[in-house]
Amino acid sequence: MPNNAFVNFLFLLIYRHRVKHSAIFIISTLIVTLFSSVMLLSNALQKEITSTLSAQPDLIVQKIRSGKAVDTPMEWADGFGEIRGVKSALPRVFGRYFYEPNGYYFTIVGIDPFDTQATEALERLLKGLDVKAFLSQDSMIIGSGVKTFLEQYRYLEHYDFRPPHGGRERVAIFDSFPPESNIVSNDMVIMEIDLAKRILGIDEEMSTDIILTVPNELERDNVMVKLILQHYDIRVIQRDEIAKAYKNLFNYKGGLFLLLYIIVLVTFVLILYQRYSMISSTDRREIGILRAVGWSIKDVIKLKVMESLFVALFAFGLGLLIAYIYVFFFDAPLLGALFFGHGNLPGDLQLGRSIDLGMFSMLFLFFIVPFIAAVLVPVWKIAVVDPVEAMK
Repeated sequence: MPNNAFVNFLFLLIYRHRVKHSAIFIISTLIVTLFSSVMLLSNALQKEITSTLSAQPDLIVQKIRSGKAVDTPMEWADGFGEIRGVKSALPRVFGRYFYEPNGYYFTIVGIDPFDTQATEALERLLKGLDVKAFLSQDSMIIGSGVKTFLEQYRYLEHYDFRPPHGGRERVAIFDSFPPESNIVSNDMVIMEIDLAKRILGIDEEMSTDIILTVPNELERDNVMVKLILQHYDIRVIQRDEIAKAYKNLFNYKGGLFLLLYIIVLVTFVLILYQRYSMISSTDRREIGILRAVGWSIKDVIKLKVMESLFVALFAFGLGLLIAYIYVFFFDAPLLGALFFGHGNLPGDLQLGRSIDLGMFSMLFLFFIVPFIAAVLVPVWKIAVVDPVEAMK
């Protein structure tokens, strides 16, 4: 039969059955939108975290007491720096400062003026920053969430911290991080390392942990052994271990949604199969007439499958578009909280736009193939019936 006639009849049939297809189209679009949003969000977050971790130290040394990390002596850094293969060993200071009235906290990070890696990272993130001027006074660089919080309580130029040992530490607001870095810096406060110690109540000769730079990956295991031989009460964490922990976390949350998707899809396919298996007398008569005027079984099946395929493809495309807009233009409200969390200061989650074509190919197959299979079997059962019987 002529292709033009087939295509014209196909769209005429879709228009005629638009009410019948509308419910299936809406449900299909919602399913694709939900799970496309999860895949886009998970992939974008993993890329952001991976990019952030690439700037982290190669090894982190923590002192352990009763299974918990405690303050680490700064003098250990000198001994660690003498180990062969270690390029640098620097003490690091960080911790949480709680705002007691509502339980929010700031993540305070102390910067050592001699830590070139940290200062260069700050200069890259905040172009035009005068690091020397920043570290030479009691000042801080704050994240967007901290900035919004302080402005809410009318702290526009400075904030008075209350250290555990009493008194006040007035710290000026020097600058703030751009919103694009919110995934890491939203609740962060950067300041000079000695000032951070005073606010967090850490002794002058102590640090939170010690970070090591070991450029040669093959030497890291050797360095870890030598670190443990120097001090038995330590924990050594590799950067790769942190990356694996984040990856497992995202895979776990994404896996829950994938399991939910499979359950919903199976349920939807069963409903779809039942819907198309209960072909009305009008549909049976329609198929019978097509067979009577010379259409082959193959042509009838092709017409009906193409009719349902058009609905499925349009729903899939619209679902992807809605998911893309929801995640990258509206920053995935509600759904983003499940991955990113809002246990502390709320903030806008701005993600880099990235799409994993392999994942969406898999989603396409998992959606389209069951959809077509649920339609094909009922149509085939009617198409093979004698035309006279079908029109009765």
